[in-house]
Order: sequence, then structure tokens, then C-alpha cells
Amino acid sequence: MTRTSSFYHFSTLKPLQQPNILFQGHSILAGQIKRCSKVTELEHVYASMIKTGATQDAFLTNQVISACSSHSRVDYAVLAFNQMETPNVFVYNAMIRSYVHCNYPNQALGCYVDMMRANVSPSSYTIKESRKVCDEMPERDAFAWTTIISAHARAGDVGSAALLFERVGERNTTIWNTMIDGYARLGNLESAKLLFNQMPTRDIISWTTMIACYSHNKKYREALAVFKKMMMNGISPDGVTMAIVISACAHLGALELGKEMHLYVMQNGFHLDVFIGSALIDMYAKCGELDRSLLVFFKLREKNLFCWNSIIEGLAAHGYAKEALAMFSKMEEKNIKPNGVTFISVLSACTHAGLVKEGRKRFLSMANDYSITPGVEHYGCMVDLLSKAGLLEEALDLIRSMKVIPNAAVWGALLGGCKLHRNLTIAQEAVIELMVLEPNNSGYYHLLANMFSEVNQWGEVKKIWATMKELGVEKRCPGASWIEMERSIHQFTASDNSHPACAEIYSLLAQLNGQLKLAGYVPEVGSG
Repeated sequence: MTRTSSFYHFSTLKPLQQPNILFQGHSILAGQIKRCSKVTELEHVYASMIKTGATQDAFLTNQVISACSSHSRVDYAVLAFNQMETPNVFVYNAMIRSYVHCNYPNQALGCYVDMMRANVSPSSYTIKESRKVCDEMPERDAFAWTTIISAHARAGDVGSAALLFERVGERNTTIWNTMIDGYARLGNLESAKLLFNQMPTRDIISWTTMIACYSHNKKYREALAVFKKMMMNGISPDGVTMAIVISACAHLGALELGKEMHLYVMQNGFHLDVFIGSALIDMYAKCGELDRSLLVFFKLREKNLFCWNSIIEGLAAHGYAKEALAMFSKMEEKNIKPNGVTFISVLSACTHAGLVKEGRKRFLSMANDYSITPGVEHYGCMVDLLSKAGLLEEALDLIRSMKVIPNAAVWGALLGGCKLHRNLTIAQEAVIELMVLEPNNSGYYHLLANMFSEVNQWGEVKKIWATMKELGVEKRCPGASWIEMERSIHQFTASDNSHPACAEIYSLLAQLNGQLKLAGYVPEVGSG
């Protein structure tokens, strides 16, 4: 291809600032692209697209790339592809398909990698085509091996990825990292750990992948242990590592350790970007330091959706409902489009403050203003809001109208409202549903039994105990909690004797229990 080709000339043109009076409709252009039997005809149509700014239209660009491919002009397809500022998955697929059709397998794999780097999630077609390209290559270099292993792993076919991994002669660090990431995505921590320990050499991506593996699977203490080991090995973290570690501190409530990480970020010249920033906002909010959370938020020069979500959630969780809603309004003013996570925080804020009217408005706004289909979490928030306000019939009607199957959290919210407002009729309906969803959860039986006992219906209480016995329902497994003391995380479980200070802890609990009894406290057996 020469620089004098007409297609190249057209591709260097800039779209007009104002709509062209000769602008052709979307469907007309699409039809013209399909009817092009010669490259010269395609050039003419593409010229119209450039003049009218239609080169940013994903559907039309997809059509152009496919048309170029059918004429075996992958060079023209590349020019059309490069015109798009933010190609979506369909445009990437079209470009990969064009490379494959014109027998350029390495370029097809390169396009797949570029897609990953641009954080565009691949479709099933992308993965299938990438795997096919690699499978048909007579000889594979490290780049090809990495791509095919990644494609299998991302498709959830970690078994095939592992078999391919074993076939690789000389494995570079990237191939090891790809395989570890594949296990991590499936939550196979043991295999990921085993592979990590077998690595001959590890880079920062290896360590970060392993830390993320534990963190994404809610093994936050293990994530911090790997981070500590990484530092002891003299490997300096990058911004991605720090964001993940700070997030782990947030989930553990490890404030002092989180502060140390913040100090490390400031002392080592890290740019306070949206990733580290949102992690810090979330960490301080979860650890009860809302003022620090707000300080980080307002210091950020650039704020993305994650930053706004973190501060809205923090304000809502701390009971600052009106402030959370005001922050949401500011976000809208900045033209930051909310997502489903944002609305969970917004609806939670309405629940905390009992703002029923505002909650209804925001719930409807999801679909009407932002085309977001409410999920089960959003319905759960609304049911909780209505139930706490005593609008139990409306809450029940909402559950019955749900377009998704209500889970135990939804029915549990309704049951909680019934307990609060002493509505035994709806409570029994909620418990019937909960018995199906979580048949071994004794908490719901206990809560209903307490409600009957409050109105002296002891016959019903006996029926509940009899039902539990008949079904073999026992008190559910104890939960765990943890605290941070002197940079160490201490975990506790009910009836646990494994802690080294076990004797002193139980002695203190006995003293507290005695003082509570002297004060006249009588515990209530609930759903907890």
C-alpha cells in the first residue's frame, strides 16, 4: 500500500465540525457498504463517513472492516480500524476476523492482546477465534503460547490451558503469570499457589497476580502475607499492587496497616490516581475514618466512577444519607454516568434515612434515566426501605413483581420489617419462602418463634421447634470476626479455642457476662 492510495487519503481527513447537509442516514450507509463490489466504491462510501463523523460509529466501522476483508484488503481494514478512538468488542472482533481471513495470524493475536490492554472484555467469539488461530499455527513462539493459554483460561477452560502450559518448552515469566491468573479466575487458590511457588523467577506482575488471587477470593489476610513476603524479597510494588493491598486492608478493617500503605504511597512517589485513590477512599470509610476518606476524595484531581461510588457508599454506610444523595447529584452534574453499584449505595442511603419517596424516585430513575435494569440487590434495598417504613404490603407486591428471582436477602429484609412492625401474616409467608431458599438457616425459625412468643402464641412456637427438629435444622455454623492490634490481624470464631490468648479472652468474657446479668440484661434470640 502506498501513501498515495485514495483510501489512505480519505482516512487522513478530519470530520466536519458541523453536520453536513449531505449527511446520509445510518441504514443508508450500511446498505451502501454491503453493496460495494469494488474497493473504489467502498472508498467513496467511507469518504462520506469521514466527512459526517460516522467513522466513530461501531456498527458502520464493523461493516467497513468486513467489506475490506472480503476484498482481501486488510491494509484498508487497518486504516478504518485506526480511525476509531474507542473501538468496542465487535469492532475488535471484525479486525481479528479480517486478519484471520487474510492469513495474518500473528497480527490477529496482536489485535487480541491490544484488546486486553484496552480493557475491552472479549466475547466468546473473540476467545474462540484466538484459540483457533493459535491451534492452526505450525510453530508457536512465546507470544503465541501466552495468547492461546490466556484465551483458554479466560474461557474458563483451565484444564486445556494447563495441558498447553505443560507443552511449552521454555516458559517465560509471562506464561507462568497467565496460568496463575487462569487458576485465580476460577478460585482455584491451591493450584495458583503451587504454580507460584514453582516459578523459577518472579516479577512484580507475578506477585501482584498472586496477591489479587487471594484478595478477589476474599482471602485478605493471605493477600497481605504475600505482599509482606514480596517486600522482604526486595520487590517494589507498583500502583496496581498498592491498590489491591489497600483494598484488602479495607475489607479487614486494618486501619493502621492501611495508613502505613497510604504513607508508603506518598513517600515513594506514587501518583494518586483513580485506582489508588478509590481504594484509599473505600479503606478509610470502611475503617470508620470518614473525614480522611473525604479528604482523599477531594484531593484527587481526576475522579472516575469508582471514586464516586466509594465516597457515596462511605457516606451512606456512616448514616450521612442526605450527604450521600447530594454527592450523587454532584456526580450527575459532572456527567459521570452511574452504574448498578452506585444505585445500591444510593438506595441504601435512602433506607438508612427512611426516605421512601426519594428511594422510589431513584429506583425508577435507574431504568428510565440510565437504562440500568434493577438487579436483585436493588430490589433488596427497596424491600428493606419499604419494610422498615411499615409499607409491608407494598414491599410484598414489589417482590411479586420482580423480574428476577428474589433471593434470601430480599425475603429476609421483608421478614425483618415484619418483626419490626409485628406483622405475623406476612412474616409467615416470608419464612415459607426462606425455608425453601435456605432450609438449614435456623435464624429465620428463631425470629418467627420470637414473634409468636411476643404475642403469647406458645402453641405456634412449639410447632416451629418441632418443625426444626423434624427437618434436622441446627444452629448454623458460627461466623468469624477479626480485629487489628499492633499491625497484626486477630481472627475469632464462636467456641474457638485456637487463639494463644484464649484463656484470658474467655475470662474477660465471663466477667462481662456477669456484669450484664447484674444490670438486668436479658438476651434475645434472633436471626443473627
